[in-house]
Amino acid sequence: PFGDGCLSWARYLLVLPLVACLTFTIPDVRRPGLGKWCYVSFVLSIIWIGLFSYFMVGWAEILGNTIGIPSVVMGLTFLAAGTSVPDLLSSVIVARMGEGDMAVSSSIGSNIFDILVGLPLPWLIFTIWPSTPDVVTISAKGIWVSIFILLGMLVAIILIIHCQGWKMTRTLGAMMFFLYFCFLAQAIVVEYYRDPCFG
Repeated sequence: PFGDGCLSWARYLLVLPLVACLTFTIPDVRRPGLGKWCYVSFVLSIIWIGLFSYFMVGWAEILGNTIGIPSVVMGLTFLAAGTSVPDLLSSVIVARMGEGDMAVSSSIGSNIFDILVGLPLPWLIFTIWPSTPDVVTISAKGIWVSIFILLGMLVAIILIIHCQGWKMTRTLGAMMFFLYFCFLAQAIVVEYYRDPCFG
Protein backbone atom coordinates (compact mmCIF):
# COMPACT_ATOMS: atom_id res chain seq x y z
CA PRO A 1 0.00 0.00 0.00
CA PHE A 2 2.70 2.48 -0.92
CA GLY A 3 1.42 6.03 -1.02
CA ASP A 4 -1.63 5.22 1.13
CA GLY A 5 -2.32 6.33 4.67
CA CYS A 6 -1.57 4.72 8.02
CA LEU A 7 -4.93 2.93 8.06
CA SER A 8 -4.09 1.05 4.87
CA TRP A 9 -0.70 0.03 6.27
CA ALA A 10 -2.29 -1.15 9.53
CA ARG A 11 -4.83 -3.24 7.62
CA TYR A 12 -2.06 -4.61 5.38
CA LEU A 13 0.09 -5.67 8.32
CA LEU A 14 -2.94 -7.14 10.12
CA VAL A 15 -3.89 -9.50 7.30
CA LEU A 16 -0.33 -10.18 6.10
CA PRO A 17 0.16 -13.38 8.20
CA LEU A 18 -3.14 -14.82 6.96
CA VAL A 19 -2.47 -13.94 3.34
CA ALA A 20 1.06 -15.37 3.57
CA CYS A 21 -0.21 -18.68 5.00
CA LEU A 22 -2.85 -19.05 2.30
CA THR A 23 -0.53 -17.94 -0.52
CA PHE A 24 2.22 -20.44 0.32
CA THR A 25 -0.08 -23.42 1.00
CA ILE A 26 -2.94 -23.11 -1.52
CA PRO A 27 -2.25 -23.26 -5.27
CA ASP A 28 -3.65 -20.26 -7.15
CA VAL A 29 -5.68 -22.00 -9.86
CA ARG A 30 -6.25 -18.69 -11.64
CA ARG A 31 -2.69 -18.84 -12.93
CA PRO A 32 -2.05 -20.58 -16.26
CA GLY A 33 -1.23 -24.25 -15.87
CA LEU A 34 -2.48 -24.56 -12.29
CA GLY A 35 -6.11 -25.33 -13.11
CA LYS A 36 -5.56 -29.05 -12.52
CA TRP A 37 -4.89 -28.30 -8.84
CA CYS A 38 -8.42 -26.97 -8.28
CA TYR A 39 -9.52 -29.93 -6.12
CA VAL A 40 -6.40 -29.69 -3.98
CA SER A 41 -7.04 -25.97 -3.52
CA PHE A 42 -10.63 -26.70 -2.51
CA VAL A 43 -9.63 -29.28 0.12
CA LEU A 44 -6.85 -27.06 1.50
CA SER A 45 -9.28 -24.13 1.69
CA ILE A 46 -11.73 -26.23 3.72
CA ILE A 47 -8.89 -27.28 6.04
CA TRP A 48 -7.85 -23.67 6.60
CA ILE A 49 -11.46 -22.62 7.22
CA GLY A 50 -11.79 -25.39 9.82
CA LEU A 51 -8.55 -24.33 11.47
CA PHE A 52 -9.55 -20.67 11.56
CA SER A 53 -13.00 -21.61 12.92
CA TYR A 54 -11.44 -23.71 15.68
CA PHE A 55 -9.31 -20.83 16.91
CA MET A 56 -12.13 -18.31 16.43
CA VAL A 57 -14.49 -20.28 18.66
CA GLY A 58 -11.84 -20.78 21.34
CA TRP A 59 -10.82 -17.14 21.37
CA ALA A 60 -14.45 -15.99 21.41
CA GLU A 61 -15.14 -18.18 24.45
CA ILE A 62 -12.05 -16.86 26.23
CA LEU A 63 -13.02 -13.28 25.41
CA GLY A 64 -16.58 -13.86 26.62
CA ASN A 65 -15.40 -15.38 29.89
CA THR A 66 -12.95 -12.52 30.41
CA ILE A 67 -15.50 -9.71 29.97
CA GLY A 68 -18.43 -11.65 31.48
CA ILE A 69 -20.46 -12.55 28.38
CA PRO A 70 -21.97 -16.08 28.33
CA SER A 71 -20.90 -18.39 25.54
CA VAL A 72 -24.51 -18.57 24.30
CA VAL A 73 -24.63 -14.82 23.74
CA MET A 74 -21.17 -14.85 22.13
CA GLY A 75 -22.37 -17.54 19.75
CA LEU A 76 -25.53 -15.63 18.86
CA THR A 77 -23.67 -12.39 18.20
CA PHE A 78 -19.95 -12.44 17.40
CA LEU A 79 -19.64 -15.98 16.04
CA ALA A 80 -22.90 -15.81 14.09
CA ALA A 81 -21.91 -12.48 12.55
CA GLY A 82 -18.39 -13.65 11.76
CA THR A 83 -19.49 -16.84 10.03
CA SER A 84 -22.21 -15.02 8.08
CA VAL A 85 -19.91 -12.45 6.47
CA PRO A 86 -19.33 -14.62 3.35
CA ASP A 87 -23.11 -15.03 2.97
CA LEU A 88 -23.55 -11.29 3.38
CA LEU A 89 -20.98 -10.45 0.71
CA SER A 90 -22.32 -12.98 -1.80
CA SER A 91 -25.90 -11.82 -1.22
CA VAL A 92 -24.92 -8.17 -1.72
CA ILE A 93 -23.09 -9.00 -4.95
CA VAL A 94 -25.94 -10.96 -6.52
CA ALA A 95 -28.56 -8.49 -5.24
CA ARG A 96 -26.74 -5.65 -7.00
CA MET A 97 -26.81 -7.78 -10.14
CA GLY A 98 -30.61 -7.82 -9.86
CA GLU A 99 -30.80 -11.44 -8.70
CA GLY A 100 -32.86 -10.95 -5.55
CA ASP A 101 -34.12 -14.55 -5.59
CA MET A 102 -30.57 -15.85 -5.61
CA ALA A 103 -29.59 -13.58 -2.72
CA VAL A 104 -32.44 -14.82 -0.53
CA SER A 105 -32.09 -18.48 -1.51
CA SER A 106 -28.34 -18.34 -0.84
CA SER A 107 -28.92 -17.20 2.73
CA ILE A 108 -31.62 -19.78 3.33
CA GLY A 109 -29.62 -22.56 1.72
CA SER A 110 -26.49 -21.80 3.72
CA ASN A 111 -28.42 -21.96 7.00
CA ILE A 112 -30.07 -25.25 6.01
CA PHE A 113 -26.61 -26.59 5.14
CA ASP A 114 -25.30 -25.46 8.54
CA ILE A 115 -28.11 -27.25 10.38
CA LEU A 116 -28.31 -30.45 8.33
CA VAL A 117 -24.60 -30.91 7.52
CA GLY A 118 -22.50 -28.52 9.61
CA LEU A 119 -23.89 -29.81 12.90
CA PRO A 120 -24.33 -33.57 12.35
CA LEU A 121 -21.08 -34.18 10.44
CA PRO A 122 -18.79 -33.31 13.41
CA TRP A 123 -21.09 -35.26 15.71
CA LEU A 124 -20.89 -38.28 13.37
CA ILE A 125 -17.09 -38.09 13.22
CA PHE A 126 -16.94 -37.72 17.02
CA THR A 127 -19.17 -40.73 17.68
CA ILE A 128 -17.46 -43.10 15.21
CA TRP A 129 -13.99 -42.27 16.57
CA PRO A 130 -12.84 -45.33 18.59
CA SER A 131 -11.75 -43.45 21.73
CA THR A 132 -14.83 -41.19 22.09
CA PRO A 133 -18.34 -41.84 23.49
CA ASP A 134 -21.08 -43.21 21.22
CA VAL A 135 -23.41 -40.27 21.83
CA VAL A 136 -23.17 -36.50 21.95
CA THR A 137 -25.07 -34.87 24.81
CA ILE A 138 -26.75 -31.62 23.81
CA SER A 139 -27.83 -29.14 26.46
CA ALA A 140 -31.64 -28.95 26.28
CA LYS A 141 -32.08 -25.90 28.51
CA GLY A 142 -34.50 -23.57 26.77
CA ILE A 143 -34.38 -25.54 23.51
CA TRP A 144 -38.16 -25.42 23.05
CA VAL A 145 -38.22 -21.68 23.63
CA SER A 146 -35.57 -21.24 20.95
CA ILE A 147 -37.47 -23.47 18.51
CA PHE A 148 -40.74 -21.57 18.93
CA ILE A 149 -38.96 -18.23 18.64
CA LEU A 150 -37.27 -19.44 15.44
CA LEU A 151 -40.62 -20.53 14.02
CA GLY A 152 -42.15 -17.20 15.02
CA MET A 153 -39.33 -15.34 13.29
CA LEU A 154 -39.86 -17.42 10.16
CA VAL A 155 -43.58 -16.61 10.10
CA ALA A 156 -42.88 -12.91 10.73
CA ILE A 157 -40.35 -12.77 7.90
CA ILE A 158 -42.76 -14.41 5.46
CA LEU A 159 -45.52 -11.97 6.45
CA ILE A 160 -43.19 -8.98 6.10
CA ILE A 161 -42.02 -10.09 2.65
CA HIS A 162 -45.63 -10.67 1.62
CA CYS A 163 -46.66 -7.20 2.82
CA GLN A 164 -43.82 -5.73 0.75
CA GLY A 165 -45.17 -7.36 -2.38
CA TRP A 166 -42.38 -9.97 -2.46
CA LYS A 167 -39.85 -7.27 -3.27
CA MET A 168 -36.60 -6.41 -1.48
CA THR A 169 -37.09 -2.84 -0.25
CA ARG A 170 -35.46 -0.59 2.33
CA THR A 171 -38.47 -1.07 4.58
CA LEU A 172 -38.02 -4.83 4.36
CA GLY A 173 -34.35 -4.52 5.32
CA ALA A 174 -35.13 -2.22 8.24
CA MET A 175 -37.83 -4.56 9.56
CA MET A 176 -35.50 -7.55 9.34
CA PHE A 177 -32.87 -5.60 11.28
CA PHE A 178 -35.55 -4.83 13.87
CA LEU A 179 -36.48 -8.53 14.16
CA TYR A 180 -32.81 -9.46 14.56
CA PHE A 181 -32.28 -6.99 17.40
CA CYS A 182 -35.50 -8.22 19.04
CA PHE A 183 -34.13 -11.75 18.85
CA LEU A 184 -30.83 -10.66 20.39
CA ALA A 185 -32.64 -8.78 23.15
CA GLN A 186 -34.74 -11.76 24.16
CA ALA A 187 -31.73 -14.08 24.03
CA ILE A 188 -29.76 -11.80 26.35
CA VAL A 189 -32.72 -11.43 28.73
CA VAL A 190 -33.34 -15.18 28.82
CA GLU A 191 -29.66 -15.86 29.46
CA TYR A 192 -29.60 -13.21 32.18
CA TYR A 193 -32.48 -14.79 34.09
CA ARG A 194 -31.02 -18.25 33.57
CA ASP A 195 -27.64 -17.09 34.90
CA PRO A 196 -28.05 -14.15 37.33
CA CYS A 197 -24.27 -13.79 37.55
CA PHE A 198 -24.24 -12.64 33.95
CA GLY A 199 -23.75 -8.88 33.93
